[in-house]
Amino acid sequence: MTPLFVGVDAGTSAVKAIAWTQDGRVAAEGRAALALDNPAPGAWEQDAESYVDALAAACRALGSEVDLARVRGVAIACQRETIVLTDDRGAPVAPAITWMDDRCAEEVREVEAELDGARLHAVTGKPPCTTPSLYKLRFLLRRLRPELAARAPRVLDVHGFLAWRLTGARRTSLAAADPTGLVDLTERRYHPPALRAAGVELAQLSELVEPGALLGHLTDEAAARTGLPVGTPLFAGAGDGQAAGLGAGVDGPGRAYLNLGTALVGGVISESPRVSRAYRTLFAASPGRYFLETDLKGGMFTVTWLAERLFPGRLDLDALIEAAARLPPGAEGLVVLPYWGGVMNPHWDDAARGAIVGWRGHHTAAHLLRATLEGLAFEQRLAFDGIERDAGPLAEIVLLGGGAKSALLRQIAADVLGAPLVCAESPESTSLGAAVLAAVGAGAHASHACAVRAMCRTGDAVAPSADAPAYARLLREVFAKLYPALRDPLRRLSELT
Repeated sequence: MTPLFVGVDAGTSAVKAIAWTQDGRVAAEGRAALALDNPAPGAWEQDAESYVDALAAACRALGSEVDLARVRGVAIACQRETIVLTDDRGAPVAPAITWMDDRCAEEVREVEAELDGARLHAVTGKPPCTTPSLYKLRFLLRRLRPELAARAPRVLDVHGFLAWRLTGARRTSLAAADPTGLVDLTERRYHPPALRAAGVELAQLSELVEPGALLGHLTDEAAARTGLPVGTPLFAGAGDGQAAGLGAGVDGPGRAYLNLGTALVGGVISESPRVSRAYRTLFAASPGRYFLETDLKGGMFTVTWLAERLFPGRLDLDALIEAAARLPPGAEGLVVLPYWGGVMNPHWDDAARGAIVGWRGHHTAAHLLRATLEGLAFEQRLAFDGIERDAGPLAEIVLLGGGAKSALLRQIAADVLGAPLVCAESPESTSLGAAVLAAVGAGAHASHACAVRAMCRTGDAVAPSADAPAYARLLREVFAKLYPALRDPLRRLSELT
């Protein structure tokens, strides 16, 4: 039987399990939705047990399409920075605090005062902000649920939690644990000062292994729940961002990927752990390498917000996109600063907020849509500027994610980014990246480079148009000046309200 490799994409809104052939073709897929709770301002939580239920349901759905006896290996790509606390049997003792949760701003300030923030950044690759799990853990164990600290719960990233429940082994991938902010990039182990700041002990954490290493084999119980054969090998995966980069074929210098998803996430491979406030540094999905990543939390979420919050049920989105496409660069004087989720690189300002600048009476919803798409592209251009200063020029950018389906956004991105763009052939690059790791781990390919060549492909290309010079002027003379001008008022607004 033709072997299959399952890449699990354990995201925020759903868990997807896709069975891939060793030449990168989809044989079957299953999906199960996840609920996201918002119990208080800034709070974003999930029932961690639902991760296991959803993974099992997604895998069982595969079994209705293909014979799961063909599966030779599984690997997981997971939502990052989300923290799961369990008892010694792996049962959750609190809701999972997700990567979106930003209630730990006070903890960020406390840790910066206790530790040298610049030194912590240099060691972990993560500038202090509300995103890394370190600060979420401190908030959870000291302020939200202090009674849990005395119980010394197990502390797991989503990858490690699922791996434990599938195999019985408390092991996780460096490329999944690293975004927590608890790992030393150079030593490739947990950083003791970061652990102390978070309020956890080494014994509470999972063992760290390289991406692609064998984590264990599916237990009888896991096999019964998922439908996969008993003993199926589980290989170490990665965070969803790094896995998406690998699945997009970004496995060497000069090529970047840009995921136009809920967040806008882009990155390039580095052979050394460079550190800069222009990006954050992670372990890559390919072992022994690093990933220089930019992340705008308010990515396509900002477009969804526009449709659902401002114009609920009243928009013909297709007609709106057509109208926006007819507008000139600059949306006739409307500019959007897309910080609906604060801003990470290069400003690392959790108090930053979105801004719509330039309203006049002639502006319509189409102007706002175009300005929003342009604002996302402008912000990404500034982010790639920082990466190119350290990693060299980008010869090609691979687009993926839901936003890549929009011809208008693809063209705006090409014009603003000023580099050749190609679309990933598969919209499921995150799962594909995990499948690459499983295929190499199972011996179907001799190396990650061989697997990428065999399994990862690109499709349509988009070149900059005649609008590119106009965008370059708008970026330089207007957009790049907005955040510096608004930073202090927005910070004060956050403090006062």
